[in-house]
Amino acid sequence: MNKIILVGAAILFAVASCGKGKKELSKENTTPKVEKRDMKGLKIAYYSSDSLKVYFDYFKHEEAIVTKKQEKFQKEVQRRQNEYQNYILRNNERLRSGMLSENDQMQIQQKAQQMEASLMQYQQEEGGKLEKETMEKLEVIGKKIEVFGKQFSEENGIDLLLIHGQGGQINYISSAMDVTKEFTAFLNEKQSEIEKDLK
Repeated sequence: MNKIILVGAAILFAVASCGKGKKELSKENTTPKVEKRDMKGLKIAYYSSDSLKVYFDYFKHEEAIVTKKQEKFQKEVQRRQNEYQNYILRNNERLRSGMLSENDQMQIQQKAQQMEASLMQYQQEEGGKLEKETMEKLEVIGKKIEVFGKQFSEENGIDLLLIHGQGGQINYISSAMDVTKEFTAFLNEKQSEIEKDLK
């Protein structure tokens, strides 16, 4: 019993003496120092992201290219699906009427599997390429809008240019602050300058 008390006391002494050697850490002030600003002269404006898709010519042009490719892709998928289904139906009729040998049935089954695999591979590969191209185009458009948005704001003395759209973070903003028309005109002008310089 005395041994247990002695061991316990030794452990307490060791723990207490370990804590004495450490210096207390001073707590640093982590509050950021933000300068107070006069908000009276702050100029805020916004543009509608949905309207931008309709009136920014470059966006419409790029979207039309992607839409055309998507339609072509869907037509090809539909054509291949129809071809596959017709092959199955045609050979099912031949099977029911007893026109196919066991060897014929195996060959038809193999070809049907190849057609199905080819269709799935086409959907994955071509669909993936199309999705990647769409994302790249949207990224380019987004970067253009970001760069031109900065220029537009600097030229017009706007301190804060917001994006307003369905599902966005702005619930309401006065229409008096809407610069969508002016901003899209600015975007179209800048884009036509870029295209003129490339020619």
